[in-house]
Amino acid sequence: MANAQADGQAGGQSGGRAGGRTGGQWYPPEWPERIRALATGTLAPVAPKRAATVMLLKDTGDGYVVHMLRRRASMAFAGGAYAYPGGGVDPRDDDLHVRWAGPPRAWWADRLGVGETAAQAIVCAAVRETYEEAGVLLAGPTPDSVVGDTTGPDWEADRAALVARETSFAEFLDRRGLVLRSDLLGGWTRWITPEFEPRRYDTWFFVAALPEGQRTRNASTEADRTVWIAPGEAAAAYDRGELLMMPPTIATLRQLTAYTAAAQALEAATARDLTPVLATARLDEGEVVLSWPGHDEFTRHVPNGGAPA
Repeated sequence: MANAQADGQAGGQSGGRAGGRTGGQWYPPEWPERIRALATGTLAPVAPKRAATVMLLKDTGDGYVVHMLRRRASMAFAGGAYAYPGGGVDPRDDDLHVRWAGPPRAWWADRLGVGETAAQAIVCAAVRETYEEAGVLLAGPTPDSVVGDTTGPDWEADRAALVARETSFAEFLDRRGLVLRSDLLGGWTRWITPEFEPRRYDTWFFVAALPEGQRTRNASTEADRTVWIAPGEAAAAYDRGELLMMPPTIATLRQLTAYTAAAQALEAATARDLTPVLATARLDEGEVVLSWPGHDEFTRHVPNGGAPA
């Protein structure tokens, strides 16, 4: 599944070539026209699709690092952008039986702000996408275990079937007799693609620690590079314009710099506010003002016929 699609689109990023860049953030050339159309009522927003993305963490001798993927530069959408494993929710996972460990579905429903079946599907999407794109599976044969190495040919065949949507994640878990470890996930934040975008996602961001015995690999056909990088180092590279990222990506990286260990970030997730972050755009004396509530660094002023400033 498109790893940057849910992540990038949540913050607002269309396909095609970019029109401007501030630091490591892109602003597509079609944004001003679409924003003006939305403000004047000639553009009707599309309904966002549910999605999930996971910030996979690993402790090192000097703190901890986060797993990131870089989309191929040739991709029409967000080429060259760094993001986390993630993608859309599979509706088939809404109500199929899933062996479940950790907080019950009712708890997750309250935490994510949705119904119980939707909560199951969102958590399933987070675990599935991490497996599809990073080869890491947050599930095990018992409620207190996780699988070991998932790089064998039988595992790869199952992963490919999930990517092709030939099977649902619930069906995959059931056939292998695996228990989904929802207790290994922490809800971190929620971003919704701006209303002026043609493709919209309602994306829940999670944190998780790399399970002992498992290792990541670049399993995504849309990524040309994967890295383990300290959140502060990645944020600094973004500020220098060296790493391209969408607003939710750099925002979450900055939030992660407050912690020195994966366990600290996971513990902090329990108290995180999951009120959706939705960009707003308004016309101010002919100028378009684009902002994300609570994230002033992304505010941009677009004059008539001009580029974002």
